[in-house]
Amino acid sequence: MSDHKTDLLSLMPDELETLLQELGEPSYRAKQIFGWLHGKLATSLDEMTNLPGSLRTRLSKICEIGGVSIQKRLVSSIDGTIKYLYGAGEDHVEGALMRHRHGNSLCISSQVGCRMSCAFCASALGGLARNLTSGEMLSQVYASAKDIQPEKIGSVVLMGIGEPLDNFENVCRFLDLLSHPAGFGFSLRRVSLSTCGLVDGIRALAEKNYPLTLSVSLHAANDAARSRLMPINRKYNLGDLMAACRGYFAKTGRRISFEYCLIRGENDSPADAQELVGLLRGMPCHLNLIPLNNVSERDFARPEPSQTRAFQAKLEQQGVSVTLRRELGADLAAACGQLRRGAADI
Repeated sequence: MSDHKTDLLSLMPDELETLLQELGEPSYRAKQIFGWLHGKLATSLDEMTNLPGSLRTRLSKICEIGGVSIQKRLVSSIDGTIKYLYGAGEDHVEGALMRHRHGNSLCISSQVGCRMSCAFCASALGGLARNLTSGEMLSQVYASAKDIQPEKIGSVVLMGIGEPLDNFENVCRFLDLLSHPAGFGFSLRRVSLSTCGLVDGIRALAEKNYPLTLSVSLHAANDAARSRLMPINRKYNLGDLMAACRGYFAKTGRRISFEYCLIRGENDSPADAQELVGLLRGMPCHLNLIPLNNVSERDFARPEPSQTRAFQAKLEQQGVSVTLRRELGADLAAACGQLRRGAADI
């Protein structure tokens, strides 16, 4: 996306109206353009056939429709999962369309790279390049929606590359645009936002009072282990994090979804399970257990299936609401960041 042009896809209706008024155009043109972008999912001004050609020419000189394009598409022969490599300017990010009995779920990225440096994650390899704009996040949804027609996207998950709360303003604008009734009109009750635990961001998100699901990556139940795996814990420890989660529930009434990636020899022992029970006791929440996706650049491994089942059983026996995440796209490069890293030569 050009530095000097206005990204039409990232503008709210009132901002579009201001832009059109500055060009001496009637305000209803803003509604037309917003409908083309977020209702008909137009990717060029030429598609907007009810706009005068002269206006389209003028807009093309000062504006653009920023976004991503699908550059690579891998389809699982096992379950139909689609792994997307999106081109975002000179950068690449990833998404995944997962098919469930209850509908299709699209996982999208919020940043190019990540600066959280979680020890087992491929997304953070190479660090953070930049934040994605709200338009670039939206266009992951829109491009994928067009790709799978006539199927529909049933839910959207901000759980791809990047830490959404580290790109707070763009993510909030994305949510506002995604759910706008004059456009795509996607219910935020069908959106999940995943964070590694940015406490200030969780508190700020609670004030927005979006009806989405907050998904918090735990991956350990004590500060020593979590700080080894997730450097963010050195800034916001588990006490701070759990207090923010309780505050989020009190403000929004939305129970927290916790993620726990099982890593052999790191956080998968019976003692770890017992500690996790204590951490979650009394919290309105659900826990997703995720066996690790092996990453060649990381020296970690997933537990044996029997160990995973035993860990889950110990939690269930003590009343924890827990699900073992169903693995989808097992024949693809499934861990976040792996497909992007493989795109270096594209």
